[in-house]
Amino acid sequence: MSLVDLSNELAIGIDIGGTNTKFGLVNHRGQILTQGDIPTDKTPDIEDYIEDLFNALQPEIVKAGNKPVRGIGVGAPNGNYYTGTIDYAPNLPWRGVVPLAKLIGDRFNLPCTLTNDANAAAVGEMMYGAARGMKDFIMITLGTGVGSGIVANGQLIYGHDGFAGELGHTVIRPGGRPHWSTEINGSLEAYCSATGIAITARELRERYPDSTLNNYKSEEINSKVVFECADKGDEAARETFRFTGQLLGEALANFIMFSSPEAIILFGGVINAGDYIMKPTREHMEKNLLPIFQNKVKLVFSELKEADAAILGASALVWEAK
Repeated sequence: MSLVDLSNELAIGIDIGGTNTKFGLVNHRGQILTQGDIPTDKTPDIEDYIEDLFNALQPEIVKAGNKPVRGIGVGAPNGNYYTGTIDYAPNLPWRGVVPLAKLIGDRFNLPCTLTNDANAAAVGEMMYGAARGMKDFIMITLGTGVGSGIVANGQLIYGHDGFAGELGHTVIRPGGRPHWSTEINGSLEAYCSATGIAITARELRERYPDSTLNNYKSEEINSKVVFECADKGDEAARETFRFTGQLLGEALANFIMFSSPEAIILFGGVINAGDYIMKPTREHMEKNLLPIFQNKVKLVFSELKEADAAILGASALVWEAK
């Protein structure tokens, strides 16, 4: 295919979340030409959902100039790259194993590639973001949960069944805090997600009677509130981020010694805490590395806009598959 043809083609990127599904038409330079969304949780019948998606996307294709569409990329919880299915996703309305890639591909008459949302983010970062030109890196998404994508030798690691790379559910504190959903004790997500940070803050404020965190009801405390308090000098809030950074740094050290990446790329709302979390993260990462790994791995923030990253990551699956 000529470069002229390629520059004229578009990819559809779809990000399926528990509440909303975002979609957009993206060119090969990573520019989102048009985008939109539909509810995910209002359509318990998968066939109806696919029809809603089709009806929402068709006007966007027209709006983008009816350029040829190469294919569709989808990022979704529990998305399996090998089978094109969503397998037992607890936060989606469709139960069991859903053959999503086939259903979407058949309805749109286009090739459709599916993977989980964190893997899609890693592919997007490799194509459009901070990982351009890298063949070995780990993407860590720090949001409501902790997701990850591992790239080694230029290839995303899927494992034998399509589910490799669930670093957020690795146990970093055996016998530690129970996870609210998986019930695994001491997982990275239980501590280093935005949800985990809020739990830590609620626990720590009891040791600091003068903390401004004590002015909030328990349900009002979230990672944003903790950051605002830390920024005003609150010791409990700052200790929350120091503790979180320590655990994250220790976990990253393990991940580095597993795959020796060039960089670890961090993405998500939690990184907005800046040095409050990043200084202890780097300190404890380096402290827990063998000398042969120390001071070699870059710790960098994603270059993708948070609002666009999910769509870009999903669309990148199309170009990767070409």
